[in-house]
Amino acid sequence: MPPPIEVAGRRIKRYHVTADPAGIAPDVEAAAYAMLPMLLPQPDGTPPATFVVLHRGGDDGAYLNAYSWVWDNVLHFRGASAGQPVLGCPDRDPTHFITPDFPWIGCVWELPPILHERDAWVRHMLVPDAPDLDAYLADSLPEGTTGDRS
Repeated sequence: MPPPIEVAGRRIKRYHVTADPAGIAPDVEAAAYAMLPMLLPQPDGTPPATFVVLHRGGDDGAYLNAYSWVWDNVLHFRGASAGQPVLGCPDRDPTHFITPDFPWIGCVWELPPILHERDAWVRHMLVPDAPDLDAYLADSLPEGTTGDRS
């Protein structure tokens, strides 16, 4: 898993999903992360933490799902897509991201981090006497595919 980054004052955990053993191409990754400021909510007093799932599909599609913690214990979602005309993308370029207005939160291959992140948020931010954002950021799914997790 790539290390966390900071964007617009939010600390962001990153998950990459792809069947390609070489991983996600650097140009696709750079284009996706350039979209992050448009996908993040305004600060509301909740510790500024987000986790993202960058998914490179088996076709031309690339998807960036940003899940941000807001209102203490609520998960805010905003996503971006590239190279997928079905979602309104203007071309098949996997670096040309747009923000479609669909109420979808992720495909089956993108969802496994949500359960882990929910449990990590409770474990490190809600249950302790004092929230520990650094411990939350260090608590990630192990490396590997998301398809075989149950």
